[in-house]
Amino acid sequence: MNAFIAYTVFGFVTGGAYAIAASGLVLTYTTSRIFNVAHGAIGMVMAFVFWQLEVKSGLPTWLSVFLVICVIAPLFGALVERFAMRRLAGQDVSVSLVVTIGLMVLLIGVAQQVWPPAARTVPAFFPNSYVHLGSATITGDQILTIALAGLVAVLLYVLLSRARVGVAMRAVVDNTDLLALHGARPNRLSGLSWAIGSSLAALAGILLVTTIGLDYYELTLLVVSAYAAAVLGRLQNLTLTFVGAIVLGLAQSYVQGYVPLSGALNGLPPAIPVLFLFLIVVLLPQAQLRIGQIKGISSVPVPSARRTTGFGIAFVVGVGLISAVMLDDAQTFNFGIGLAYALIALSLVPLTGYGGYLSLAPFTFAGIGAVVVARIFPHGSPLGLVVGALAAAAVGAVVSLPLLRLRGLYLALGTIAFADLMDKLVFQASWAFGYGGSRPVDRIGLFGMQLNSERDYLLLIAVVFALVAAGVLAIRRGPYGRLLVAMRDSPAACGTLGLDLTRTRVLLFTLSAGIAGLGGTLYAGLRTSTGPADFTLFSSLPLVLLAVVGGVTSISGVALGGMLWMLLPVLQSKSQSLGGLVFMLIGAGALLLGRNPNGLASYAFLAGRWFESLLRRGRPGPPALAEEETDEGFAFAHGEGVQLSGSS
Repeated sequence: MNAFIAYTVFGFVTGGAYAIAASGLVLTYTTSRIFNVAHGAIGMVMAFVFWQLEVKSGLPTWLSVFLVICVIAPLFGALVERFAMRRLAGQDVSVSLVVTIGLMVLLIGVAQQVWPPAARTVPAFFPNSYVHLGSATITGDQILTIALAGLVAVLLYVLLSRARVGVAMRAVVDNTDLLALHGARPNRLSGLSWAIGSSLAALAGILLVTTIGLDYYELTLLVVSAYAAAVLGRLQNLTLTFVGAIVLGLAQSYVQGYVPLSGALNGLPPAIPVLFLFLIVVLLPQAQLRIGQIKGISSVPVPSARRTTGFGIAFVVGVGLISAVMLDDAQTFNFGIGLAYALIALSLVPLTGYGGYLSLAPFTFAGIGAVVVARIFPHGSPLGLVVGALAAAAVGAVVSLPLLRLRGLYLALGTIAFADLMDKLVFQASWAFGYGGSRPVDRIGLFGMQLNSERDYLLLIAVVFALVAAGVLAIRRGPYGRLLVAMRDSPAACGTLGLDLTRTRVLLFTLSAGIAGLGGTLYAGLRTSTGPADFTLFSSLPLVLLAVVGGVTSISGVALGGMLWMLLPVLQSKSQSLGGLVFMLIGAGALLLGRNPNGLASYAFLAGRWFESLLRRGRPGPPALAEEETDEGFAFAHGEGVQLSGSS
């Protein structure tokens, strides 16, 4: 009985911290319709600031808490709203997700740069205060967390339901112009909601730091647990959000205490909020088909089959020449890693660039391909590439059945939950990679030759990348590619015409997962060993961001994104301090280019068309459209706006 009381108290404490974080998410979403993926990262940074003030600078605890929660955090939230989130008004939900993920990566980079990795501890608020309940002991910090969770829930309910300013904050989303006519100031109200949300994130981070510790990723992942509680309340109901957070905390505590944890169940307690989130998202009502077309959608030009073949041959030859003339073995290996990342990122082109579905789990499907190679074909059989890709494609098809009926925010949350579940329950299992372990993988042999040299394997990856890219472009030029674009533009119109959208979406997700799985098999062979650390959720998020920064609608854009992601470990190996700087650059790039899925590649296309127009000067008549230039390419060349589709 005493153990049950202790587990219950600990569950209420953990659930209380989840409730505070989830309440901040609900507040910002209710008042701005922006789901702040960076909510946990804000709490993480503010926990570090609290440590800096209390431990490093020696300020009193009460003063440090006051400065962080009442001054620094709300000011930061208001600045984020003013310079990043306000520009997202009226944008598609996929755009806001990319920008907030970029903010999260940026904040992780800032924390690593300002506070390099080191052992840091934060003392308890009430180290000598205890309350005995039977033989169970409840600390003063635990009582404080539970009390603050209840207080936050009551105050937010009163603010949003009874207070005039709270009602006005909710009205900002419904009709900003009408609210302004009644004398309110929508921008100030939006800034106020983000300031309060940032303060709640800081409060949750400070309350949890004494138990979790000052860890960049653990504190940031706090928000995944908050996702589950917030989604249970449909991002609007604070009562359900609070109840869901407490239930999650209790479930984690009871599983930790009463379920025998061994083998595949080792990762079950931390996976409970993620499993809860996945089930909630799957059981949500099906999203209604969106009517009409999102204004300003356009894509980069699609090259003809002849040009695609020429570009592919030139690419492989160029990679071979560069590796032979300019690179040593270590640099060739890094080049191969970048191309493997580019191949995994290529899976996002049909799914996100053409279909408008934002997936945050490309490395998870790559991990499935790597598991197949490491466990079934560890000695370099070419059949491992095929079976690994097919296994990832099969899992993608199964996952798509419950998820692809959703769009926008809930689809992205579903892929986050799937990636985290695979990381905690599957990749850590003994039959996969094993907890914290790795599996050896031999490099592939072709035609009786073992591709053991770095240059030979690099050429193999380059050839596979060129072939897959040619296949993706061929699909885009064909009927299925046109159907994808039509479905992205107006699902309701496609449904009215009797097109089978379900089969189209399943095939799309299957294709994307298969490409990522193929990339995972080549990645594992290049490294000659692979493990669960290679395929975490935090591996997928920066890759998705860099694909968007490079241009997720084009092959060249995702290739650029993959090569940029390869540079992070290279720079970190030269200087640990550069790791945080690279994260900062990735996040800043996503903040600046997140609204343009054509990314940096768009500027290269525009420069090419400008150069082509210079060559055409002096010729009679207007310049004709190139053979490969579609209507979308023509619209893009003339500078029309672009954005991802898929609003819920």
